[in-house]
Amino acid sequence: MKLQLPYLSNPHKFKNTEVMEAVTLSEARVYVGTYNKYNNGSLFGKWLDLSDYSDKDEFLEACRELHKDEEDPELMFQDIENIPEALISESWLSDKFFELRDAIEKLSETEQEAFFVWCDHHNSDISEEDADDLVSSFEDEYQGEYKDEEDYAYEIVEECYDLPEFAKTYFDYSAFARDLFMTDYWMDNGFVFRCA
Repeated sequence: MKLQLPYLSNPHKFKNTEVMEAVTLSEARVYVGTYNKYNNGSLFGKWLDLSDYSDKDEFLEACRELHKDEEDPELMFQDIENIPEALISESWLSDKFFELRDAIEKLSETEQEAFFVWCDHHNSDISEEDADDLVSSFEDEYQGEYKDEEDYAYEIVEECYDLPEFAKTYFDYSAFARDLFMTDYWMDNGFVFRCA
């Protein structure tokens, strides 16, 4: 059972305490060995960059080629880099990895980090959901990176309201931010999202 904690900016929203680490899928790597070699005291394998492969079949073919000394190698992913745990285990790589990698490729590094924060907040199962739909929903809700809620409120006032300069000095940005983040927006790790 996962412990649920309220978001500070919106006490009615809850979040898992297990946070998905920031990753860059385009830099994903896997150290591939086999259970047979491991059980016989050998850690022989090789780091494979997943960016070298267009899909899972191509990756698995490279793994089998690497371990062609075994008739039917039972692959063992002994170490990983830049792959969320939801997409890989010691003996399994999600079919969705390559779809997701390609779908978020157009996002900047900062947006990719925000994407995984957003997925964590929504409890999105990135190993099951359609990658393009996830990215599209993320793009609809993502507002940007800000130092705090008041910083975002200040930008909203600047962009959306035509206040005279003298009035801006009297404007209560912290109260406005509090109201915005009570129901319409949420913030985590400096990233602001519109509530869906």
